[in-house]
Amino acid sequence: MGIDVDVIFKIAGVGIVVAFLHTILDQVGKKEYAQWVTLFGFIYILFMVVSIVDGLFQKIKSVFLFQ
Repeated sequence: MGIDVDVIFKIAGVGIVVAFLHTILDQVGKKEYAQWVTLFGFIYILFMVVSIVDGLFQKIKSVFLFQ
């Protein structure tokens, strides 16, 4: 019934990789690329969360509309 632990680990993994890349690029002096990496990581995680919320709404819809 609950959220899969796999999704939580995926989100945490993407966050760790993005933080690592951001730190490396920032120290090398590529601040613009570091910001782009952070933005793309945020957008990727946002799409993951949107798909999870969509699944939740589909389950709620199926329960209350008896489909």
